[in-house]
Amino acid sequence: MNIRRSDLPLLISLDALLEERNVTRAAKRLNISQPALSTQLGRLRDMFGDPLLVPSEAGRGMSPTDRALAIQPRLHQALLDLQGAVASREGFQPRNAQRDFVVAVNDNVFTLVGLAVAQSVWAHQAPGIRLSFIAPVEANLTYRMERGEIDLYVGLTQQVPEALKVRFLLKDEFRLAQRKGHPRGTENPDIEEYCSLAHVMVSQEGKFKSGVDDALEILKRKRHVALTVSGYNQIPLVLGETNCVATLPSRLLRRYAAGLDVLSLPFHLSAFDVAMAWHPRSHEDPAHQWLREHFIRAADQSPNPEPARMA
Repeated sequence: MNIRRSDLPLLISLDALLEERNVTRAAKRLNISQPALSTQLGRLRDMFGDPLLVPSEAGRGMSPTDRALAIQPRLHQALLDLQGAVASREGFQPRNAQRDFVVAVNDNVFTLVGLAVAQSVWAHQAPGIRLSFIAPVEANLTYRMERGEIDLYVGLTQQVPEALKVRFLLKDEFRLAQRKGHPRGTENPDIEEYCSLAHVMVSQEGKFKSGVDDALEILKRKRHVALTVSGYNQIPLVLGETNCVATLPSRLLRRYAAGLDVLSLPFHLSAFDVAMAWHPRSHEDPAHQWLREHFIRAADQSPNPEPARMA
């Protein structure tokens, strides 16, 4: 089969159809109407002399034929290679560029570096550059980056998939936080008092256990987690209105130092590294490199871990 110029859009549509296995979802992804995509599927069937996709026996979506399954991986990789081959290598001009970036990051890391990146991008007077910060979901991260759904992941180094490029940004440590004027006073707690206090922690799933509790289990201890919230920046609000305490990253606590006491933990809890990661397909993209430089500078300017109050 000869590949003509008019066939390329059809092959792009076929790639989307084989991934989504649903005409409606594929049409939405391609930003075309469902009837238009159905027409393209008919032309693709004529091109390949094969149905390619047939109604699923389960009654939902479509199932690829054996011919389609054989085509899919090579077609997908060929389109990725083509995209890389034609990507612009001209000097990136942020003032004139039109580009949307999607960054997967939790609200702790957004507070540390994401906000500074947004401010830096605005300072460069780049009205066509838009940033979308979304909650990180590690599942299928590499796949979503390959498809261009996510440009950067910024989070714990150990959670970066091996297939991605990675760059260290900063190191942080954990401290204990309580509101100023807390009735227990400002001395560092011993482990007995630490475990007896009412703790608030972050959990997207509503679980009452984290790595802090794993560390305590090794010591045959257990703390009292009274409350969970979905985001790090909610915790200072809780601390300010209750006698709860929280074990939080030190750099985050610097943002709320006016209303909080920062104390030492009565047990060892390992420091953690934050890195940014991206797909190899974006490594040489000048716009992507420009964005990564903003994150590197923001991390360099992020405050050092807050020293703990000594008893």
